[in-house]
Amino acid sequence: MERIYNFSAGPAVLPQEVLEQARDEMLNWQGCGMSVMEMSHRGKEFMGIAAQAEADLRELMAIPANYKVLFLQGGASTQFAMVPMNLLRGKKSADYVNTGEWSKKAIKEAKKFGAVNVVASSEDANFSYAPTQDKWKLDSDAAYVHYTPNETIGGVEFNWIPETSGVPLVADMSSNILSRVIDVSKFGLIYAGAQKNIGPAGLTIVIVRDDLIGETIAGTPSMMDYKIHAENESMYNTPPTYGIYMAGLVFRWLKHNGGLVKMEANNVAKAKLLYDCLDASNFYHCPTAKENRSRMNVPFTLKDAALDEAFLKEAKARGLVQLKGHRSVGGMRASIYNAMPIDGVKALVALMNDFEKSHG
Repeated sequence: MERIYNFSAGPAVLPQEVLEQARDEMLNWQGCGMSVMEMSHRGKEFMGIAAQAEADLRELMAIPANYKVLFLQGGASTQFAMVPMNLLRGKKSADYVNTGEWSKKAIKEAKKFGAVNVVASSEDANFSYAPTQDKWKLDSDAAYVHYTPNETIGGVEFNWIPETSGVPLVADMSSNILSRVIDVSKFGLIYAGAQKNIGPAGLTIVIVRDDLIGETIAGTPSMMDYKIHAENESMYNTPPTYGIYMAGLVFRWLKHNGGLVKMEANNVAKAKLLYDCLDASNFYHCPTAKENRSRMNVPFTLKDAALDEAFLKEAKARGLVQLKGHRSVGGMRASIYNAMPIDGVKALVALMNDFEKSHG
């Protein structure tokens, strides 16, 4: 069977070249006679893989030397707790921006460790936009400011980096990390689950400024302490070795394909193609404010929801899968991460045009 176009929000499509290299190295990594999955995480072979992955990520994102890069487990959901455990640092509260389901989950978890100030929210319009900074009510004494630059479910993306007047900025970049050029130095901490733009599920990336580690709240378990992971170079316990290997292959693929500058240009082109189709139609509707439309996750509805199943059936027949919207919002959602080729978006647009002609 030929490869299909997989629009899943995560676990998501991976570059074919990466999958082919992993296949070729599955049984015998570079002549060592064993799979990466069988290697000791403290052996020289895997230590080299991990070091190269970190070096490549640092190069891709231009991560300053005073930031630690951690390869952890537990997904972004574990970071909802680790962030306040590590970053409250003697303060009583933190500021959070609420722009959707993932923001809400981060807020709920943070409340277990301190007071949460919701400084801005788009709940009044069903999380269809990102509140502009002039609407934020920041606390200058907050331990940090947390926001979600791209809401995977609602398809809302910030096209700007908030200004927090020296208060550490924390970002859950699970669904748009590596999709555009950013200035890491504007953030105190960035975290991201790997299963959208980095690699298979099971790996979590944390990029944290040195001065923000080493002062956890009382009772923080060792596995939740950034300082312990940093001191042990992400090997305090057995790390997700195969996930790190796969992430390293993706980082190399990104470098060989123009880096983040080229990826951003590709993502702009793909998103424009799909949004132009939506905007030209009365049959489809995108609920997201135009100025906050995500380049990664594009939600849309059909004029008649009764046609949803027929649309999905026709999509599957054409080799276009995982287009059903999240259960909490319904409709459709096309996730078009870095590894989604523009031909996949063109195939989706062709389907949408044909389906409208036959059912409009």
